[in-house]
Amino acid sequence: MPGPRRDTRGIVDAPGLFARVRFRRRAPAPALQPYLEHYWLIDWDLAEPYVSHVVPHPSVNVVFQRYDTPASHRSFGEVAGVGLELFTQRLEGRGRVCGVQFRPGGFRPFAPGWPVAEWTGRRVPVGDVLGTTEADVAAVLDPADEDARVAALDTHLLARGPRPDPGATHAMALVDRIRTDRTIRRVARLTAEEGVSARSLQRLFATYVGVGPKWVILRYRIHEALERAEHGAVDWPALAADLGYSDQAHLVRDFTATVGVPPTAYAP
Repeated sequence: MPGPRRDTRGIVDAPGLFARVRFRRRAPAPALQPYLEHYWLIDWDLAEPYVSHVVPHPSVNVVFQRYDTPASHRSFGEVAGVGLELFTQRLEGRGRVCGVQFRPGGFRPFAPGWPVAEWTGRRVPVGDVLGTTEADVAAVLDPADEDARVAALDTHLLARGPRPDPGATHAMALVDRIRTDRTIRRVARLTAEEGVSARSLQRLFATYVGVGPKWVILRYRIHEALERAEHGAVDWPALAADLGYSDQAHLVRDFTATVGVPPTAYAP
């Protein structure tokens, strides 16, 4: 399996975030890699608060978090379903996050009792889904050594699965195709080439991904547009055509609705 991604897709103002926090991606144990994108680790010690923004991937995340501010000291874990809106997080004081980003379609083998759509747009205590205890949360967040935190994540997840599931494998392959095949711009093309009905595809995505294939196609378009915008001047009409939009106005509308500001906020 390839190592963790190196791109910044989905992170709004990635340079601003990386200037304020220590951000790393780490690979999980080999047995987990078919189901996980990577672990993501963040530590910060800020003199001034900072508000981060992320356009979520079509992925479930399990997030272990510790916040140490003058007002509160708390540690907890959550299952974060696919986020439908721009995710905003205020960081202040000192803190630590150890996150698990599952491949789209890869979470259900660890929690087969529910369709992944159950978590979409929600953040729920990880103990309610995976049986994680306070001791488990501490085992992930307490070690000063980064390798020990990664090992604790491996141990925690390997104890809870994954359970082989052909549906999950199929869903992961379809989403990966959407992400990497630029010719997949419409759900109709995917259903035709896969030889499945639109209804069957919708059911598969609701069960294993949490959002529909049309939503996934749109989200990856916006990720690419955002990354292009943050790396310099963009030919927006050309990019709109490249991403399968009928015109620039439709791309600008979707970008603004997802990111919260128009593309001109990033590039001319």
